[in-house]
Order: sequence, then C-alpha cells, then structure tokens
Amino acid sequence: MNSPIRSASVGIVVLAVTALSLNAGTATRDRQVPAPVAASAEGIDRLVPRLRQRIPELMEQAGVQGAQIAVLSGGKSAWHASFGVANAETQAPVTDASVFEAASLSKPVFAYAVLTLVDAGLIDLDTPISKYLPGRYDVGDDARLDLITPRHVLSHQSGFPNWRAGSDPLKIHFAPGDRFSYSGEGFVYLAAAVERITGQTLEAFMRRTVFEPLGMTSSSYVWQSRYESLKVYNHGLLGDPAGRRTPWRANAAASLHTTAEDYARFVAAVLAGKGLRPATARALMTPQSRPDERGINTATAAPTGRFAPSLAWGLGWGLEQEGEAWSLWHWGDNGTTKAYVAASPRRGAGVVLFANAENGLALVPAILAEVMGGPSPACAWLKQRGPVPAFGPFVAALRASGAAQALDGYRAARQARPSDPAIDEETMNRMGYVLLRGKKVKDAIGVFKQNAADHPDSWNVHDSLGEAYAADGQTSLAIQAYERSLELNAGNTGGAEALKKLKTIPRLE
Repeated sequence: MNSPIRSASVGIVVLAVTALSLNAGTATRDRQVPAPVAASAEGIDRLVPRLRQRIPELMEQAGVQGAQIAVLSGGKSAWHASFGVANAETQAPVTDASVFEAASLSKPVFAYAVLTLVDAGLIDLDTPISKYLPGRYDVGDDARLDLITPRHVLSHQSGFPNWRAGSDPLKIHFAPGDRFSYSGEGFVYLAAAVERITGQTLEAFMRRTVFEPLGMTSSSYVWQSRYESLKVYNHGLLGDPAGRRTPWRANAAASLHTTAEDYARFVAAVLAGKGLRPATARALMTPQSRPDERGINTATAAPTGRFAPSLAWGLGWGLEQEGEAWSLWHWGDNGTTKAYVAASPRRGAGVVLFANAENGLALVPAILAEVMGGPSPACAWLKQRGPVPAFGPFVAALRASGAAQALDGYRAARQARPSDPAIDEETMNRMGYVLLRGKKVKDAIGVFKQNAADHPDSWNVHDSLGEAYAADGQTSLAIQAYERSLELNAGNTGGAEALKKLKTIPRLE
C-alpha cells in the first residue's frame, strides 16, 4: 500500500484575548533553553563558518539538491546564503536571487496581513466570517459555517479538513472552536472574505499590505514572468526534477513564492511588531489552541485528548515553549519542496530555510540545533528526523547503477556503521513506489524486499511487495506477500481484494 505523503507542509476583541491554560506540566515551562549562537554579532561570526561546512554535508546525506538559508540576529536578518543546484539536470546553481515555494509558510504572511485589517477596524477576530462573505460558500446547508471566525481559521480550529478531495464539497467535521486541526481550506475561506472586504485580489492586497512596506521585492502569491529564470525546480525523493508550479491564482495557504532573504525581512517585522498595534502583535504570539499529540489533522481522526508537549498555536504561527515565553515556528510541505522557519521574539534569533527537494525537512533538526541552540518540540511533533547518512549515497547509487548495486552498498554501509540509523520504513516504501510508477519494476521489488527484511512485522511493506510482484507477473510470490500482509493485518481490505484477484490468475511461473 502506498503510504500517503504528509503534505505537508486570526478590534476590541484582540485586546481581550486570553492565553490558553497550559496543562502540559511545569517541567516544560521551566525548561532552560540554551542561548542561540546567532544571538549576537560575535555569535554570527562563529556560526557562519560552521553552517557553510555543515549544510552541504547535510544536503548530501539527505539527498537535497538545493537550499537557501537566512539567519536572524538581534531581531534582524544577519546572514543569508545559497547552496546546491536549482535543477539537477542542468546543474544551474541556486543563487541568492533564486525563488522558492514557501508552501505553508504562506500562512503566517497572510495572517499578518489579516491582523492589519483588524487594527484598521475592517475585520474582527471573533465575528463570523459569513458576516463578511454572505452565502453558503461551499458547505451546503451546514449551519456551523456561521460559527467560524477569523480566530478559528488562524489558529486552525475551523472544523475544515486540511484540503478537500478534488472538487468535493467542503465539509465541516467538528464544531468550530472545539479543537485544533490543521486546515489550508480555512485560510482559503478567510482569503475570500478579505478580497470582498478590501475590494482587491489577494495578490494585490498582499503586495500593498506586506510586500511593498517590508521590501519583499522577490515575493508573490502568483506566478510572475521573471520567475521563469529565477524559480528553482522541485525534486522528487530520488532526485529527479519534478517540474515547477506556476500558480496563476493566489492561495493564501500555500502559493507564496519568495526568497530566504525576503522571508527573513518578514520575520524581522513580526519580531519587532512592525505595522501592528502592540496588543495585536502580542495576540499573534499568544496561544489560541493546542495541537493534539496525534499530529496535524484531527478533522476525521478522533483526537487523543492529549496535547503535544510544549506546543501551541497563535494567530497564523505555531508556538514553542521557551521557558516562560513562546517562540515562533512553521513548516512548509508542498511535496517535492520544503520550507521551515523558527524565531525567538525574546532572543531576536531566527532561521529561514527553503529546500527544493522532497527530503528537505531532514535538514531542519541539525540547523535548528546550530542556530536556535536546542532541540525542537515541533520537529518531534512532526516526527521529523535528521538525515540518515546512508540515504544520499543510496539514492545516488540507485540512479547510477540500479537497485541491486545500491542495496549492496547500503547494506555494506550499515554493517560498517551499525550505530547509524537505517532508512525509515515510510521513506523506503515511498522510494519503492517511485520506482514502480517509473516502470522500474525489478528495482522496486528490490527496494520493497529490503524494506520487508528490515520490517518483517509490518503488514504495509508486505502489501507493497505483493503489489510489485504482481506488476512483474510473479503471481505466486505476490500471493505469498499479500497472505503475509493479511496475517499481520486482517483488516487490510485492499490486500484481501488483490489476493482474491491474484488467485484467479493461472500460474505459469
């Protein structure tokens, strides 16, 4: 079974915002956070050489083609740099002018713009959005639409799913305000109201409200002709260029195109409270909701009722506990491109990272440790680990020589360095499906077999192996793999159906 890819990747009311009760325990509240190296000019001088050396190493291990980084110190952008290639085929380098997809880092920028409307008295955080956008939007006669407020949207409590499937009607899955469940759809809904309130397209509004005042000259929510020569190409898990998205319609949740330098200007403005009333700037960084430990989406999956430790959500931003204060963070995941931002209002330190590769978030834990000075609860919640040292060489060998030689090298590397982690089950499974979809069936079988050997008790890897064997016409082995999958998980209905069909095929092997 093909495991899904996480897609990856807000008047008067503001003054009355009440911080949520934090029931995660006092241990996290008293956690001592090391001062980041980036907190001073002297620190930047020590940090930059380390990052210049470390980032290419991490990129090689993670199989990341290109990246941009910006570091903030003293509340201002202090250093930015570019690494790798914009296109693995042409080998064109990433430059400081290269434009990346911000993915969900689009959301904090839009939230900031919404808060300027709050300060102008044009929108109220706790007035239902339907007051500004009459009609039933796309939810039919569900009366709960009239309960969804900008605060619910910006703190991910709208009840909407992250994204609907295709052109399906949009559903509200729980009472607005009931709990956290990450939703891009909510931002799209609020953006429609913003366009009606302002009488402008979202792109025009964002340009007037954010990009021009903050000097974000490379940024846009829609495609621009100049991006033809500036935008990097995205890359899949095996390093193949995956094209470039060219959004002609702005999406408040996901379509921002920008550079690390531009985005750092925005982060600096947020840290300074620039363009916002003091109370509004404080509300942005005040906990509004608490994410469930299960993960980002509880719209259709029941929450555990246990909050993710040391995390909350403000208005458009994720929040991490930093002693008695809160730091800001967000991640972006558009599949074959990734992004991450973290910043400490108390210390004036921060980092922005863009990567044009599916495995780009693997760079984040080590870079956060260097810049921000400690482990990240957000990375733990996202289940984001650092790179497996053998991953990049394995992918390179797979592309150059095929699965047999690549797997021999991978196994040898693991024997030589047994303390290094193995490629995780989900990533290996996804690589197998990339090969299978690319008609490299024998290679896919080799990868799935390795995954089954590494995870013999996983029903999913045996299901995937059965699918590959079936695609290769090896019916008997496919049946064995599916039967093993069903032994491990009798509820695998897809596997049961595939097995039933396979048993009707004459075996000529």
